[in-house]
Amino acid sequence: MFVILCNGLAMNQAMKLAKRHAVAIVTLSALSTLTFAADVTSYANLGRDIAANCASCHGTDGRSRDAIPGLAGQDAAVIVQRVKEFRDGRRAATVMQQLAKGYTDAQIEAAAAYFAAQAKQ
Repeated sequence: MFVILCNGLAMNQAMKLAKRHAVAIVTLSALSTLTFAADVTSYANLGRDIAANCASCHGTDGRSRDAIPGLAGQDAAVIVQRVKEFRDGRRAATVMQQLAKGYTDAQIEAAAAYFAAQAKQ
């Protein structure tokens, strides 16, 4: 019988070891993903940090100075509805459809809550 050695281990032992490592890697990846998802939803400044991405067009803290609507002080439910409409392609826009696709429901809701809590101009 011909046995191939891999760093001093028989091939079948090396394969068993590789399978164990693969299972460990998959398990750790799954656990880290779940931990990250839990951290994102409970992150205290998530709304503020997501809202910062909107400042270029909607102004700092949602206070726009141009033709683009300000978001500060707007009803959170309305902001959530409109952003989801952009994301899902149900509301026409130039760039908002692409931008909104990058956010989860939790991120949209957090940003909307942040904007709703800001004072209007």
